[in-house]
Amino acid sequence: MWLPSFLNRLALVQLMLLQLLWLSSTAAKKDKPDIASHKLDNAISNFFYFDDSNTVLLHDREAGLVHRSEDAGKTWDKIDLHGGKAWDLWRHPHDNKKAYIMGKESTHWHTNDQGKTWDDFEIPQARPSLFRPPLAFHAKDSNKVLIHGAVCLIRGLLDCREVTFYTADGFEHVGKLRENTRGCVFAHATPEFRTGDDDKTDDRVICVTTGRISFDPREHRLAVSDNFFQDEEEPNLEGDRTVQGIVNIAVVKGYIVAAAKAPNTDELAMYVTDDASIWHRAVFPSDSRLKEDAYTVLESTSYSIEVDVMTVDPPNPMGVLFTSNSNGTYFTKNIEHTNRNTRGIVDFEKVQDIQGVVLVNIVDNWEKVGESFGQEEKLLKSQISFDDGRSFQDLTVGKEHLHLHSVSEMNNVGRVFSSPAPGLVMGVGNTGKHLKSYEEGDLYVSKDAGLTWTLALEEAHKYEFGDQGSILVAINDEEPTDVIQYSLDYGEHWQKVDLPERKIRAKALTTTPDSTSMKFFLWGIKGGGSRAQHWAFTIDFEDMHESKCTDDDFEDWTARMDKERNAICVMGRKQSYRRRRPKADCFIREKKFQEIEPNFEKCPCTKADFECDYNFVRSKDKPECIRDGPLPDPKGVCKGEAKTYKASSGFRKIPGNGCEGGVNLDKEVERDCEDTLKPIVSGEINTERTAFPGQSFRGYFYLERTETSSGSDKASNDETVVMRTDNSKVYMTRDHGKTWDEILKGKEIKDIYPHPHFNDVCYFVTPSKEVHYTINRGDTFSSFKAEAEPTRDRDLQALAFHADYKDWLIWTGAVDCDKEGNCRNDAWYSTDRGSHWQDLRHVVRKCEFIKKEGRGKQEKLVYCEQFKDEKLGGPLELQASDNWFADYETPFKSIVDFATMSEFIIVATKDQSDGDSLKVDASIDGQTFADALFPSNFKVPIQKAYTVLDSHTHAVFMHVTVGNQRDAEYGSIIKSNSNGTSYVLSLDKVNRNTPGYVDFEKMLGLEGVALVNVVTNTEEAEKGSGKKLKTMITHNDGAEWSLIKAPQNDPKGKPYECKTNKVADCSLHLHGYTERRDPRDVFSSPSAVGLMMAVGNVGEYLTTKSEKTSDTFITRDGGVEWEAVKKGNYMWEYGDQGSIIVIVRDTVATDEVLYSLDEGREWIPYKFTTKKVNVAILSTVPSDNSLNFLLWGREEDSDSEIVTFNLDFSQLKERSKQCNLDENDPEGDGSDYYLWEPKHPSQSNNCLFGHIAQYHRKKPESQCFNGRSIQHLHSIKSNCECTRSDFECDYNYEPANDGSCVLVGGQEPPDHSKVCKENPDQMSYFLPTGYRRIPLSTCKGGNELEKYESKEVPCQGHEIEFEEAHRGLGGFWIFILGVVLPVCIASAVGYWVWQNWHGKFGSIRLGDAGSPFDADRPWIKYPVAAVSGIVAVLAALPLLLGSIWRWGSGMFGGGRRYTTRGSFARGRGDYAVVDEDELLGEDEDEEV
Repeated sequence: MWLPSFLNRLALVQLMLLQLLWLSSTAAKKDKPDIASHKLDNAISNFFYFDDSNTVLLHDREAGLVHRSEDAGKTWDKIDLHGGKAWDLWRHPHDNKKAYIMGKESTHWHTNDQGKTWDDFEIPQARPSLFRPPLAFHAKDSNKVLIHGAVCLIRGLLDCREVTFYTADGFEHVGKLRENTRGCVFAHATPEFRTGDDDKTDDRVICVTTGRISFDPREHRLAVSDNFFQDEEEPNLEGDRTVQGIVNIAVVKGYIVAAAKAPNTDELAMYVTDDASIWHRAVFPSDSRLKEDAYTVLESTSYSIEVDVMTVDPPNPMGVLFTSNSNGTYFTKNIEHTNRNTRGIVDFEKVQDIQGVVLVNIVDNWEKVGESFGQEEKLLKSQISFDDGRSFQDLTVGKEHLHLHSVSEMNNVGRVFSSPAPGLVMGVGNTGKHLKSYEEGDLYVSKDAGLTWTLALEEAHKYEFGDQGSILVAINDEEPTDVIQYSLDYGEHWQKVDLPERKIRAKALTTTPDSTSMKFFLWGIKGGGSRAQHWAFTIDFEDMHESKCTDDDFEDWTARMDKERNAICVMGRKQSYRRRRPKADCFIREKKFQEIEPNFEKCPCTKADFECDYNFVRSKDKPECIRDGPLPDPKGVCKGEAKTYKASSGFRKIPGNGCEGGVNLDKEVERDCEDTLKPIVSGEINTERTAFPGQSFRGYFYLERTETSSGSDKASNDETVVMRTDNSKVYMTRDHGKTWDEILKGKEIKDIYPHPHFNDVCYFVTPSKEVHYTINRGDTFSSFKAEAEPTRDRDLQALAFHADYKDWLIWTGAVDCDKEGNCRNDAWYSTDRGSHWQDLRHVVRKCEFIKKEGRGKQEKLVYCEQFKDEKLGGPLELQASDNWFADYETPFKSIVDFATMSEFIIVATKDQSDGDSLKVDASIDGQTFADALFPSNFKVPIQKAYTVLDSHTHAVFMHVTVGNQRDAEYGSIIKSNSNGTSYVLSLDKVNRNTPGYVDFEKMLGLEGVALVNVVTNTEEAEKGSGKKLKTMITHNDGAEWSLIKAPQNDPKGKPYECKTNKVADCSLHLHGYTERRDPRDVFSSPSAVGLMMAVGNVGEYLTTKSEKTSDTFITRDGGVEWEAVKKGNYMWEYGDQGSIIVIVRDTVATDEVLYSLDEGREWIPYKFTTKKVNVAILSTVPSDNSLNFLLWGREEDSDSEIVTFNLDFSQLKERSKQCNLDENDPEGDGSDYYLWEPKHPSQSNNCLFGHIAQYHRKKPESQCFNGRSIQHLHSIKSNCECTRSDFECDYNYEPANDGSCVLVGGQEPPDHSKVCKENPDQMSYFLPTGYRRIPLSTCKGGNELEKYESKEVPCQGHEIEFEEAHRGLGGFWIFILGVVLPVCIASAVGYWVWQNWHGKFGSIRLGDAGSPFDADRPWIKYPVAAVSGIVAVLAALPLLLGSIWRWGSGMFGGGRRYTTRGSFARGRGDYAVVDEDELLGEDEDEEV
């Protein structure tokens, strides 16, 4: 009986052993997470996990070090690369093995094994770009990387050019991709992007680049290459046209998006491609007038782009959310009044991995915010959509509304609300009517993707999801704490755990990107100020007692449900997950970082599963897809007697949609064969007559839609004109004069002020304080009240405008007027479009904003002319302030006037040594004014008046009055050096009139061509004889002038009486600027390159302008050869960029116009009326790109009406087809264009200004229309060797009879050492030779006359450097490279970023809200820090940065006098002409 007893004892022992083992294992498991702490030396600059691993990299920029951990932060290893040179840290977004450390200089490092080992690589002669992320990645091949760098010149440290480099083999080799880039991307930058031929386009790179010969942002363009820019092409973005003004490019899921901006608008156009080959312009709803002046491209899907478009400007910006169709071209409105911050970050986030669920914040009091210009605080409400944004609903906690803080105010790293944990969403916010401050918020949680919410923890917390949602971790985010809290049941219950250190202020809480890890990383700061300590914590739940979940611990959860908890279909599918039950006492413990995969169930098709097919658009009420133009012609179907054919219904199923059955909207339908026909072209010119009561027109202005403005396609006929009659009534037309409406009825309008920098904006001034305005080309009108009535000085303007901020205004008003109407002028400013006004200066003549595009960034810089001691009649002081005159400087104590131009500021002052004379001071930066040194051979005893003519060719042309006798005025044209201070005589005896205007005419669109009239009998003219004028022309920017060779035959084909081969006695003479009725009528157009028309005569002198003596002439080659086309005086206008020219008789009543379709070779008459009309003006849009024209005049038999006639040439059969232009092969087969090269008449080659330029010109015989504006300059074919024509005479030199430059008798050569003072970094200069290079010239080599037989000498203080430069590098260069270069680089960065930082409008902002680390990104932190450091200094200096055009209203029936030819630019249009003919000086006792 002993055996059973033994066995029983043995069984008992085994049982006891098992119990002990169980107790032992239970004791090993824990009831709370492990927390390990690690003290950091400095703040964290960047931190990330490698995907699907516990390996972490941490960047300490202050020490220049990177730290690495393989256990999610428990232990750390230091990566020290050559003594702390780690400047930035990047993770490859598509390869979880690769990362990059960027150094400050040219050496950088990369890893292929998650940071275990690192290899260096070099970017030759460049440092990482400070202006954009330094790296751009390829999604399919992680060995391919683009590197954005900057190369700065030693002698021009502010002259930094952006260069992009590339590697195709993982940095085994690095090559230069392209210079002068502004950001590049791989086409395959995202895994979702497909081109249809991925192998062919695998290496495709798209870059934003500078213009072909200009760095002007308006000429930035796209360039595409498939072989790393061994070859490149410029893609057509709109039809067969390229687009300039590209401001940014981005890859968004399966789309590439580019934004472009045209001059004179704050609207952008967005262009989209889904295959990197064919681009389309994105079309936004036409029923909503939107300012497309800032796009935020949000987190999108594989089947649509989400875009938020800003509709209300900062400081309280709002937007509208749009969703595109599947190819990204048509957008529909989802929700209005979305909240965004000033950085363009929008409160918009999709719930991760749950298709169709979106959370947004909207502005509830949007009307008040929109009208308050930042004065009204936004009241925010949170909304959620479960159907991809088609409808939105409130967030709720029980029956209360919930509002959550979102992306625009990030308080943690990563996504705001969700993670890959299925259906779990958390957020900080509050219940009630609106969102309160973050500190008043609590933590809320939702287990059903946002459908219902519950309170999780009181007070605001940072939070994170782990173990696929089975672990939630939170830490107080309102104050320092030594506790974290966690929940294991989806936030229903929470437990606390103490941190091992004392209280910290949490900075970031995160985990692996897929939220599968059971480890969390916490960064916090203990203490503050200089004693602050940075701590890193690892919170590890792996050793807790919860077991691994089994299948019974999971449930099926439907991802999207409506309020009734019915499943919602998105893209034709229901979505569900298998996820852990909330009450399950287990961890998922997925060791392989495996994310939960969704399950999909197909749904029956509904209308939501379809979109409009190609050539169809949504109807206004959105239920139908209607035709947008002719349908494709079905081959062979509509022939013979066939009347119908099977074709698209207008709908198509959204690509990728998985629905089955249900409705079938894309089933083909029967369509009429007529639908395939293009609109019938009548072949006729259409005319519309409109009569107005009145005696004369007092002003008209075009508010031209730009090419990036909404509705700028050819189908849109928005050509807006506003006009004022002599009875103070104002009329407006939206269709170029076909129909007119009186606007502002009952209001007496004194003046019309179109905004000179924003075409959509126009102001209408009354004699009272009331001012009306439109900001949308007349769609709507608003008004404000000024502080005083408008100035009564007819030479001044009541309004002055800012070049960048269209709501910034200066008002000059009449104050303290006496009975005789004598008043003083005071000035006020407004930054909110007249809603509020603040005092600026009292007793002024005028005040102007100085800031202008391309001239620095002193936004508030204002110049005022104030009477000394505020006493009328006293000397005028020039005062400058950049803080609204809280303080100011007075650069000049006694001035006559100042002129601001594109590059220069010219001030005319009273000469202190001779009170009757004037002198000129000039500045190119506004800080330093220098006396203008006039040439010694230019003798003017008393300088009475100046007319500033032009400054677009990097030099000032100025007319100085020499003869001042009434009706006998003349003067000399002098031309400056590049800083406007040293002048040489260009031409003397140039004609001007009594008001001060000069017969000086620049050819628009072509470099260096100008015409003048000279007075040949100055002595006789001053004695009372009439002036004898001759016309002269220059082809090299005033260096040489010659008479114009006359055509041999008159308009009737008969030879002229004089011998045209004797140019001195028989040349062509043209009536110039001083004789024009409307100064907007210029010879040429920037859109019709090479064409000029003029009225004049052939003979020894210019004769009186009359029907008998004058002919009308044309040149097609920039003024080299001329042809007489019509007898008598005609007015002319160019249309469709010169493809049509219309002329009409001047000063003679007529019922006929003539037009030419071949550049004036043949003229076709057209009778536009049955009554003779005295035509006063012929006009068209300022860009000369319309097929509509307006005649303004009075019918012969009428004395109480004035009339306009609209002439519409768009129905001409010869202009019914779009011209074909292939930018990459402009002269190829089928092209309607050829490349034209301008030339100098005395040169055998086509070199002008040191290069051969090629321009696109439409073939005269091509029967088509140009349409969208062409970039006329195709390329610079080549640079040329230098010749005499590339030089002009230097200061104190004059042309001899043989054309050489000789020193003026008794004068000394100019002191060229001054360039050393102007450029302290310059090492040397050349002694004068008598010649200086024309600023426009780009010639190289050849006869470089400025160096010919000249000696190079060192600048003072640079002698050692000069000597060593000829021997090699030495200690000085070490100093330059080590000390001066970093300082100057910082200055350059501050200036560049201040000008280009993405906080400015125009950026495409991806919907990545970033993190606290983003502010430390080097291209943000250091530039902004540099800017912040220098702003205080710059603010104290009155930098003069640019100019404001002046505008007037009186055209050809009275009104203000004009002092600038640019005054008329918006009415007629020469955007190429800015502030010519500024009049500075005195004419006898009157100021002009």
